[in-house]
Amino acid sequence: MNIGGTDKQAALDALGDMTAGAVPIALAEHRARIERAQAFMAAQGIDAVYLNAGSNLTYFTGTRWSPSERMVGAILSAQGGPVYIAPAFEESTIRDFMVVEGDIAVWDEHERPAVRLRAVLEQRGIGAGSVLAIDDSTPLFLCDAIRAATDGYTLRNAHPVTSHCRSRKSDAEIALIQRAMDMTMAVHVVAASILHEGITTKEVEEFIHLAHRKVGASGSYFCIVLFGEATAYPHGVSYVQTLQRGDTVLIDTGCKVHNYISDITRTYVFGEPTERQRFVWNAEKAAQRAAFDAAQLGVPCEEVDKAARRSLEADGFGPGYKLPGLPHRTGHGIGLDIHEGPYLVGGETRALEPGMCFSNEPMICVPGEFGVRLEDHFYMTANGPKWFTQPAASLENPFGAG
Repeated sequence: MNIGGTDKQAALDALGDMTAGAVPIALAEHRARIERAQAFMAAQGIDAVYLNAGSNLTYFTGTRWSPSERMVGAILSAQGGPVYIAPAFEESTIRDFMVVEGDIAVWDEHERPAVRLRAVLEQRGIGAGSVLAIDDSTPLFLCDAIRAATDGYTLRNAHPVTSHCRSRKSDAEIALIQRAMDMTMAVHVVAASILHEGITTKEVEEFIHLAHRKVGASGSYFCIVLFGEATAYPHGVSYVQTLQRGDTVLIDTGCKVHNYISDITRTYVFGEPTERQRFVWNAEKAAQRAAFDAAQLGVPCEEVDKAARRSLEADGFGPGYKLPGLPHRTGHGIGLDIHEGPYLVGGETRALEPGMCFSNEPMICVPGEFGVRLEDHFYMTANGPKWFTQPAASLENPFGAG
């Protein structure tokens, strides 16, 4: 489909539900995740982990709950099933959302939930002198409350446990991410087709939300639409832009499928590109390719970032994080969270392993002119990296594989 020339309704009519056959993570996989975490905990001398409401709770137990000012979470000990902790008035709702079944330790509004947490630990034979690891997404006020209630315990960060499990995706997880990516790519294609001189970034964002709903998502999980000079700012500006011929267009958006996230960026030109736009776009594509080629099993994550920067520096950008050039990391992990570790960035020495999933987006920012970000994701297989979505072929053909 071309850039421009299609009315919105016709573009929406070209889409259909793409969620058929997408299967949520099964109970057996959640149980296997818990067992894997418990084996790692035992090897690390960790007696229990507190999982706060959010993506870590969902990952291990399948239970979806948004974090708030009230303690809701689960205690995972080195043996046995999880024990949930929640306000008493939420007990029935927690049971309704529960995937991996477990006891629920409830607390009333006038009580200190962290004291209830300690009581659960002690009931499980995990008393003073034990090691309790706390989910690193737990808010500081809850961490402080847990610290105050667990005198005599050794507290640790649970990130090594959660990262050990979450960073290597299963085939089922990769399939859900793939489906979400396919859906968002279809949305990108039709979004480009509705562009016309005078359309605003807000109008395009609204259309993308509708298009994500048409392919079966609840809408856009996020959406960034930028025109012209505003494309030089990686995560947008505060004002609405109006499209003019010759503008650089940057669209970064994604959706969710059974909790797993897509995240794709395309950059192109509305109208005839200048030689400057073409040069920067081609430099971005070369850097993205250099990062992909460097992403081999056993290679430290930071080497992928270095490869992208070497490519950019060869085209006169940088060096390092200096502008014009790449001001941020080359890539991030993705799964239940849109940004999760490990990251493709300097200083990240963790080696690439099968199942790891990353964005590849060495964006070039040229303040005062424009920016170019080409973002596709890949996952590591036993034979090396594999794209979720094929990179753009050329500036004139941003949706053709190349």
